[in-house]
Amino acid sequence: MAHRFEIRKNKKGEFVSYFCYNSETIFWTEGYSSKASAKNAIESILKNGPKAEVVDKSAE
Repeated sequence: MAHRFEIRKNKKGEFVSYFCYNSETIFWTEGYSSKASAKNAIESILKNGPKAEVVDKSAE
């Protein structure tokens, strides 16, 4: 599959959820003290992401 979530540890030892497409990181979450919290962040994105509003705040 070309896209996936990855859970990695940052330099502070926190767990971070990354969304990757092919070999490129598209976005990542804040750092969490537990792996379970990083997994919960992924579940929240999967559940709420498709319903999220798109807001364009760029200058026209």
